[in-house]
Amino acid sequence: MADVARQATNVPELRWTEPGWLTEAEAWIRERAEVTGELDQFHVRWWSTVIRVPTPDEDLYFKAVPTGFLFEPPLTDRLFELKPDRVTELVDLDAERGWMLMRDAGRRLREVVLSRADLRHWELALPRYAELQLAAAPLADELLALGVPDGRLSVLPGQLRAVLAQPVRGLAPEEHEQMLAALPEFEAMCGELAAYGIPETIQHDDLHDGQVFFRDGRYLFFDWGDSCISHPFHSLTVALRANAAKLDLEPGGPELQRLRDAYLEPFGDLHEAADLAYRTGTVARALAWDRFVRGGFPHAEPEDELATAHGLKLFLGNGPIGTWRQP
Repeated sequence: MADVARQATNVPELRWTEPGWLTEAEAWIRERAEVTGELDQFHVRWWSTVIRVPTPDEDLYFKAVPTGFLFEPPLTDRLFELKPDRVTELVDLDAERGWMLMRDAGRRLREVVLSRADLRHWELALPRYAELQLAAAPLADELLALGVPDGRLSVLPGQLRAVLAQPVRGLAPEEHEQMLAALPEFEAMCGELAAYGIPETIQHDDLHDGQVFFRDGRYLFFDWGDSCISHPFHSLTVALRANAAKLDLEPGGPELQRLRDAYLEPFGDLHEAADLAYRTGTVARALAWDRFVRGGFPHAEPEDELATAHGLKLFLGNGPIGTWRQP
């Protein structure tokens, strides 16, 4: 694929960089877009690749995902149908190959939120994301049928039990024993959270500043490959700790409380439920990482294999919302 600029470096040989695959992808792109310049494969990771596609009106973006994430293109398309002002628009998709061609979503919050003063963007974006979750709640069964992973509160204790049935890389033997002993507590917490009666729905599960875009006064939510059907408040786990880590915010401090409260606006005054979900969400995120690294993908980064243990340690540490450092 002569006109693809492979700018990603220090990545293992993946099929995204194989000449035959690139030629096939280029042909698919050119059937759907008037390409005016060089295709730019600027993102190559084990879980996806993204190619910038210049066209007369705007740059489009081609994304390909591996077998374990094939639900992402049809899920993205379905969520756009539901809330077109909240989700990246697709030009076309190939569900069998895990390909999609997307319109430009604007600037990532990574380039917009550079200081604590810029957190107002998150305070505006989070309730719009929550509204999308509420709108998607009646579609939960439909989205599960698309292949979106099941992370509902009723199944999480069993999933945790299965993970703890064998050693977890990065978890010391005594920590492993503590997690086994905490299984009844975790199951009770899931039950307590379920008792609030908040419908389970799409849950992004990787809601950080690289996944939210700002364009023309709107916030668009992207990269649904980590998502699952689960308790909506679990989205706060990554959103709060990612902001805390980037801006050095005090866990449990006023900035993180404001973000939590902004997210809760469409749901109502449910602070206790949100704080409870922050903790159960650390386990849910750990289980997601376990699903990724055991999913048969051709490659995983070494730190990816330690992420499950990191989440379980945060659960054991029982820190306030936004806690991201291991105890």
